[in-house]
Amino acid sequence: MTDNSLPPVESHKIDITVSHSPRIWNYWLGGKDHYQVDREVGDQFQGVFPDIVEIARSSRGFLSRAVEHLAGEAGIRQFLDIGTGLPTVDNTHEVAQRVAPESRIAYVDNDPVVLAHARALLISSPEGVTEYIDADLRDPARILEAAGRTTLDLSRPVGLMLLNILGHIPDFDEARSIVGQLVDALPSGSYLAIADGTNVVHGKEFDEAIAIWNASGSVPYTLRKPEQITRFFDGLELLEPGVVSCPYWRPDPADLGFCREVDEFCGVGRKP
Repeated sequence: MTDNSLPPVESHKIDITVSHSPRIWNYWLGGKDHYQVDREVGDQFQGVFPDIVEIARSSRGFLSRAVEHLAGEAGIRQFLDIGTGLPTVDNTHEVAQRVAPESRIAYVDNDPVVLAHARALLISSPEGVTEYIDADLRDPARILEAAGRTTLDLSRPVGLMLLNILGHIPDFDEARSIVGQLVDALPSGSYLAIADGTNVVHGKEFDEAIAIWNASGSVPYTLRKPEQITRFFDGLELLEPGVVSCPYWRPDPADLGFCREVDEFCGVGRKP
């Protein structure tokens, strides 16, 4: 494939000389929406830390299982997915609307390539709604205002998805504050799902790869301990099995014998 395969929409806003997180992540997941600079950084990262592809896939698997649970057993019909990245397979709206076609999803991102692909994200079931909001995680008030105005009824329970995004907020207290502001605005019965990178499985190897990432010009990423990820759920009812490596969060029975721990931990909590 060539860079010309990417759409020209909003191309004047896209700097193709600097790698960017959603495009690299899309590359690792086998997508087609990335530039040469993204592939170069992705390959360099993978050369130091080959497990990154499994981490990307494990994170996507957690998203699918978490949304399936929320739209199914938990009865959630509204989702706020912040830092959604580029569409690949089993995006939040696809999983939710397979379970409940009337589900309403608000995606939030501020990457111009993601914006260029908004049409792909906006393919909703006829019964449901899927919208895209151009906003930054650091501005939760804007996110909530836009989501409530365009897509979601914030007086009813919402599934808040924060996957591989909180690591882009280096200050832990700031990250906790952002999560707190978002959760506080949601009613009782809402859920929070989080997945982010750690360095407790591979340690130095992953730290070295993250150093390459942070030096590449991409938005810097901070690895956290599972105990820190758990703190994001303070005040919530943490669902079993708690905060665990992504492959171990309610795996499909057929996968039980093949799970192995990766440096991506996740959890889901319910707001009382």
